[in-house]
Amino acid sequence: MLRFLLLFSRQGKLRLQKWFTPVTEREKKKVIREMTLMVLARPPRSCNFLHWRDLKIVYKRYASLYFCCGLEDQDNELLTLEVLHRYVELLDKYFGNVCELDIIFNFEKAYFILDEFLMGGEILETSKTAVGIAMEEAETLQEVTPPPPPPPLTHTHGHLSLTHLPKYVNMFSVLFTDNGGVYE
Repeated sequence: MLRFLLLFSRQGKLRLQKWFTPVTEREKKKVIREMTLMVLARPPRSCNFLHWRDLKIVYKRYASLYFCCGLEDQDNELLTLEVLHRYVELLDKYFGNVCELDIIFNFEKAYFILDEFLMGGEILETSKTAVGIAMEEAETLQEVTPPPPPPPLTHTHGHLSLTHLPKYVNMFSVLFTDNGGVYE
């Protein structure tokens, strides 16, 4: 089972994070810092698998982004590389040759694709077509125009409509006056 998935740039800027197990904010920051430092310090042609604490770390660089996963000891590293590659394929299919700016400006779409693909650290859907259909359905739901907002509420107190008061009126004096709330 995957514990986390991180996307960060070559400069160490975090672009996306998904945690599949409960972790405190302090621990998340520590893991993110250690992962970025450890992965970015490695030579370009070195192995994509690391052992860190009680986890296996699998990472892959695509263009200017590093995709990094933490997984349990009994999980398969090669399968995790395939999972990362499939996620990049899904992003490519949606964005058309995905780049770092696509992730920055459309992070909610990247999270949606990830949520359609993985759930609880396990693969939910392997079919690129099925994830693509879910994305298209989500797009059509977003394109539906929302209904117009309701008219503003007017509260009448006696014969006074509070929506037609002068700009600077002390509402306390209007509502709690001796003459029944009539503004004079």
